[in-house]
Amino acid sequence: MKRINIGLLGLGNIGTGTYKVLEMNRAHIEKTTGLNLEITKILEIDTERDRGIAIDPGKFTQDPRDILDDPGIDIVIELLGGIEPASSFMHTALKAGKHVVTANKAAVAANFELLTETAEKNGALLRYEASVGGGIPLINAITTALAANEFSELLGILNGTTNYILTKMTEEDRSYEEVLKEAQEKGFAEADPTGDVEGYDVANKLSILVSLVFGERVLPDDIPTTGVSGITKADIENAEEAGCVIKLLASAFRDDEGVHCFVQPTMLNKQHPLADVPGEFNALFLKGNAVDDLMFYGKGAGPFPTASAVLGDVIGIAKEIKRESK
Repeated sequence: MKRINIGLLGLGNIGTGTYKVLEMNRAHIEKTTGLNLEITKILEIDTERDRGIAIDPGKFTQDPRDILDDPGIDIVIELLGGIEPASSFMHTALKAGKHVVTANKAAVAANFELLTETAEKNGALLRYEASVGGGIPLINAITTALAANEFSELLGILNGTTNYILTKMTEEDRSYEEVLKEAQEKGFAEADPTGDVEGYDVANKLSILVSLVFGERVLPDDIPTTGVSGITKADIENAEEAGCVIKLLASAFRDDEGVHCFVQPTMLNKQHPLADVPGEFNALFLKGNAVDDLMFYGKGAGPFPTASAVLGDVIGIAKEIKRESK
């Protein structure tokens, strides 16, 4: 059985979920792929935290070079989050010809050309399915099964925290402040929720999608972005009276003047497919000239759904390694 050695950068919630899903489904993965996927080294400072899974202490390192410079590592999974040092680590790995899988939307959005071009120049594969939509296979579908389409529009609910807040405000007639506090208590929102509630997380994801759907590079900072922190109960009631609901939408469309992108709270008619997307779920609505209207829906965040996408990318790369080694 072909063995694939993996270096894991970061063992936070997503990293732990990735490790758990790999172990949970190891027998199934080996049976269906003929591959032995082994996380052999893990970059992590906190090695004592109880993560609910047994990990050999010998796998831990606090020196990224133990992974990036190890010729025996085939694939690097980057789950540190943030733009730096994650981008530099991925760049170094790709320059060394190592394949990279990441869930890091901020790093991919900020350094899309650098990372993709470095991968191509060095014969490495870069995969980032988990960076947009968690466990929903958006990127793979757009770049493979839907690649023959010319797209005219995309609309997305791409942040579970804000969708949870707006859903609760709508269904339970509660204030933004009250629902945000509940979301933080349940772990749906961070202690500092700024990136989510002000729309910056969605702008990163929209930047990546626009690169793939329209072939245009738009930096997150160049996308007009408004979050949900200013939404009031009165706004929710006004939308209800108009037969609408308010959703934080990532939207992009192409016309004769080019591609236009926005992140903003939007009144959606209740008949629109995105209007019924509840709670922490995500969805993406696309218009293609061959497939017409298409919608993807599912868990957009969380350790296991995100790990599903991460490991899907890992398995895809591992299959390529196996094929090329024959």
